[in-house]
Amino acid sequence: MLAAIARATHILSSVPPDEDADPVLDRYGRALAGSGAQWIGYLSSTGVYGDAGGAWVDEGAPIGTGRRGARAAADLAWQALHREVRIFRLPGIYGPGRSPLDRVRAGQARRIDLPGQVFSRIHVGDIVAGIFASIERGPAGIYNLADDRPASQNAVIEAACRLLGMAVPPLQTLDEAGLSPAARAFYSENRRVANGKAKRLLGWRPSYADYAAGLRALSAKNSPDTASTDPAIASSVQT
Repeated sequence: MLAAIARATHILSSVPPDEDADPVLDRYGRALAGSGAQWIGYLSSTGVYGDAGGAWVDEGAPIGTGRRGARAAADLAWQALHREVRIFRLPGIYGPGRSPLDRVRAGQARRIDLPGQVFSRIHVGDIVAGIFASIERGPAGIYNLADDRPASQNAVIEAACRLLGMAVPPLQTLDEAGLSPAARAFYSENRRVANGKAKRLLGWRPSYADYAAGLRALSAKNSPDTASTDPAIASSVQT
């Protein structure tokens, strides 16, 4: 790994932190800090913003006040690591084999009775496209990669049910849903993620501008494993 870091021109870490620290920085932080790489990327989370009460957050919003304390600490550590670091803050990720359509089919979808709760999301293909846009033209810095239309989880589940011709699950309280602590914590935060900086500086636009477009595309493919047919995902695999 040390030899690979020493000769690399581009380095991307998608490894999340554990409870204590970022394992990549723990093992290779010194080598990364001294790297001659012209591009270093780190996949972070919009969870670092915490609860915004449904308001919009951009890259200048404060971080470290929410449930993702380890994520926020890792985000800051990567920012300070190297002058060529790009931080990509990602909201809820969906794509082939991992989407509300799959949860509805499996009978695992829930609608929680929390009026006003909203969040952002991103198709995995648009993450790939954002990373390549940054490699091709973008300056170092922090970028939110999110779609254009924050929405409630309930609206997304309802759209998935319509596409599949399946019944919409009933509204439940958090207690009735029997969610795991991690899933329950998701509903404690409420925010809309702005993506204007990535559009301006990277020339990036999400191919799936909202959940409706993303779900329609996934439904049309009609396969649980179609990553190889998605041009953006196929491009990342081949590269």
